[in-house]
Amino acid sequence: MATKTKSEPEDQQVNFTKYEKARMIGSRALQLSMGAPFLLKFSDEELGKMKYDPIDIAIREFDEGVLPITVRRPKAMAK
Repeated sequence: MATKTKSEPEDQQVNFTKYEKARMIGSRALQLSMGAPFLLKFSDEELGKMKYDPIDIAIREFDEGVLPITVRRPKAMAK
């Protein structure tokens, strides 16, 4: 789903909060509605089922893990 960073172990899976997921999908849907190309190949039948809805396409891209969007989380400061 997200790209690995140097400090992130290989076996650790990234879990996004519902707010991060909503922001990523919303941002990608906006990009698609402005004319950005799809990151997955869809058949005409699949696009017809989704009714060319940018949100549905963005959700599908998120589920496949191809979104080029990263999340930066601040680390807690040590006292």
